[in-house]
Amino acid sequence: MHISVEPRDEHAILHLRGEFDTFYVTALQQEIDALVKQGVVRIVLNLRLVRYINSTALGALARIRKQLEGKGGKVVVSRPSSFVRDMLTKVGLDRVLGIYDSDEAAAEAVTQGLAPAGKASAAVDDDQVATVLFSPVDTSRIDHFLPESGQGRGAKDKLPGSWSGAGRMSAIDANGLRFTWNGSATGLTPFAMGQFLALGTEWRLKFRLPMMAKGYREAVARVTEVEERPEGVKVGTTFQEMDDATRSELQNYVKDLAYLKDELKRATDR
Repeated sequence: MHISVEPRDEHAILHLRGEFDTFYVTALQQEIDALVKQGVVRIVLNLRLVRYINSTALGALARIRKQLEGKGGKVVVSRPSSFVRDMLTKVGLDRVLGIYDSDEAAAEAVTQGLAPAGKASAAVDDDQVATVLFSPVDTSRIDHFLPESGQGRGAKDKLPGSWSGAGRMSAIDANGLRFTWNGSATGLTPFAMGQFLALGTEWRLKFRLPMMAKGYREAVARVTEVEERPEGVKVGTTFQEMDDATRSELQNYVKDLAYLKDELKRATDR
């Protein structure tokens, strides 16, 4: 990762580029410490070109926030990439760090002590969201609930040679995951979606683990919770089958999240 410092009259903008992982935490901290020694305690972190950020780096942001506020300063984030914005939201850092869509808005916030502005919506690349692909172990459910006429022409959920739904992961732990599904182009009502993803049915899941290596992990899970909503369904599952490598990565991911929650608590304790 490359870090460049842009000094301003009352603050500084740090432009980060590349992958922000454990190796570069020390480099960022050194830049922050050097600015603090110069009396610069109001800082904007421009993360537009940060492609990846891990748990250690996220924890470092929480500590930097506490350090600067202890000096009467402030740090905010400007123009985060879709991946970084998603990670900040997942661990709750968006609630304590202001997130702005321009360096100018971020500068106004740090120099005038404004409260964090509402986060503007951002276009999120399909490869950067917490997507869950799901298909039934019992493929007869596809023919029953999704006859060819009901799958929708050009539906995003339809994969070559088979059908797979695309949901949004809302939570994951060592035991299972939860996701929401709006039915995509299937034409199913929330009630029909609930029947399709019925309690006790088993599904083949493909999911990503944010902050871990890219690519999908796979598991077989049983549906243990279905909640109908006006816009679709919320589904809870329990893992039944998973290879050892995926299980180990999942356990590490859960540990990373626990670490981040602890760092966030430490950084926000007064």
